[in-house]
Amino acid sequence: MFKKLNLALKENKSLIVFISLMMVFRSAVADWNDVPTGSMKPTIVEGDRILINKLAYDVNMPFTQQSLIKLADPKVNDIIIFESEVSQKRLVKRVIGIPGDIVAMHNNVLTINGSKVNYQIASQQENKKVLTENIGKQSHTIQLTNTSSRLANFKAIRVPKEHYLVLGDNRNNSADSRVIGFVPRNEIIGRSSKVVLSFNYDNYFLPRAERFLLDI
Repeated sequence: MFKKLNLALKENKSLIVFISLMMVFRSAVADWNDVPTGSMKPTIVEGDRILINKLAYDVNMPFTQQSLIKLADPKVNDIIIFESEVSQKRLVKRVIGIPGDIVAMHNNVLTINGSKVNYQIASQQENKKVLTENIGKQSHTIQLTNTSSRLANFKAIRVPKEHYLVLGDNRNNSADSRVIGFVPRNEIIGRSSKVVLSFNYDNYFLPRAERFLLDI
């Protein structure tokens, strides 16, 4: 039995090495993440598979979230992927507040460090609207439904050290820092800026070619 096993290992050595290297690569360098919900619409939609840059902030020990070398910290407007201990699952959200920032929201309008965030209407439908949200020199789109939401308001709060305030772009339908609290720095596994592939869940999982390799 052991002779057959050793022979199989020798015959498939190249394949085993390749698989091992791919596993290390996906664990520590780059991976992709399926997005099953619409909490980041309109930026990311259900069925998108987004690229995770795992070297955006840290060099981690493979197969762990133990940082070996810190490369950078998340910035406002970054789309981050993190393993949420509170929700017990991997989440994708946008950084709105970094350590030391004071953030508040009133009727879905953000105030950051005393400055009210500027918005422009990008498109509007009967039941929802898409806005451009401008934070400093950064801008992105968010989606609001025309129904009231308990998530539309929170009092001014300071982001603690080594934590981040994150929101979903689909503001009325996102379990983000308004639900799970601040995100600890050590839960963040990477940053995303591109959709790799996309499949339409509502149309027999057919590919959405227009979203392949889409910058977000």
